[in-house]
Amino acid sequence: MKTYLDFEEEFLSQYAFKTKDTKGRLVELEPSPLRTEFQRDRDRIIHSKAFRRLKHKTQVFLSPEGDHYRTRLTHTLEVSQIARTIGRALRLNEDLIEAISLGHDLGHTPFGHEGEKVLSRIIGRPFEHNEQSLRVVEKLENNGEGLNLTYEVKDGILNHKISGNPSTLEGKVVSYADRIAYINHDIDDGIRAGLLSESDLPLDATNILGHKKGDRINTLVNSLVKNSYDKPFVKLDKDCEDSLMLLRKFMFCTLYQDADAKQEEKKADILLEFLFNYFYENVHRMPEFYQNITDKEGVEIAVCDYIAGMSDRYAIKVFNDIFVPKSWQVL
Repeated sequence: MKTYLDFEEEFLSQYAFKTKDTKGRLVELEPSPLRTEFQRDRDRIIHSKAFRRLKHKTQVFLSPEGDHYRTRLTHTLEVSQIARTIGRALRLNEDLIEAISLGHDLGHTPFGHEGEKVLSRIIGRPFEHNEQSLRVVEKLENNGEGLNLTYEVKDGILNHKISGNPSTLEGKVVSYADRIAYINHDIDDGIRAGLLSESDLPLDATNILGHKKGDRINTLVNSLVKNSYDKPFVKLDKDCEDSLMLLRKFMFCTLYQDADAKQEEKKADILLEFLFNYFYENVHRMPEFYQNITDKEGVEIAVCDYIAGMSDRYAIKVFNDIFVPKSWQVL
């Protein structure tokens, strides 16, 4: 009977990462007769608490009124879908792509990138969500034991940002899929919120990529496949690359920084700073798990871990419990 190892050798590209070549896990496992090592990683991520918390973490809009705005979880699923489409067309390792995609944002703070900015300002150095995502899967999940993922999945999670350099083509696919997903679905949410219209987008970009979300994604995916098929790299053609970066720059100059819907983040900044200072001075008020981190790695790291792991709604609840007076009742 043929195994998945035989399938990979027979059907995947010569440049795809093969399961047999994995650098493995810190703690080796008995091979599974049904799942590749990267399928096992995917399953471990999906069943993790950090993955479930993504459904209540901000993508762009903080506590939006409406059910159809993206959250960090729906963003993750869109990244996975786009990345798998690219990976299958390029005959890369789809299991590895899926595992990286589903784990790439596990370390995101509450209130989106604004939470990263707040923690960075408080601790006086960059707090990066990709590094925290790696910390989640290595040290924080499973009561401190981590998820014991393969090297290649952890490498893809750590290096999914534009500045990263994943060691596998599968990791590079996820990095592109992340950009393709968030730029286009954030435009879609901005239009839904009445803060943008298609006519606001730079024509130099949309004339090349398309004037609708689906058209732009399709153009970008096809460019990646056409330019990267059976090659030892993954990249867009120059026109598509320049257009994607132009849209990204436009979004940072408009929706990500200046939109009316982002004004609530000022309150989130205050909330997170209050929480950080409170738990820094009252370590005993954190759960025992984070108190133990304090003993091993210091108060600052422990408080960052605790706050970064909160969902938006849980951070608000904790703030209310600590700082908002409760009504006094006579029993």
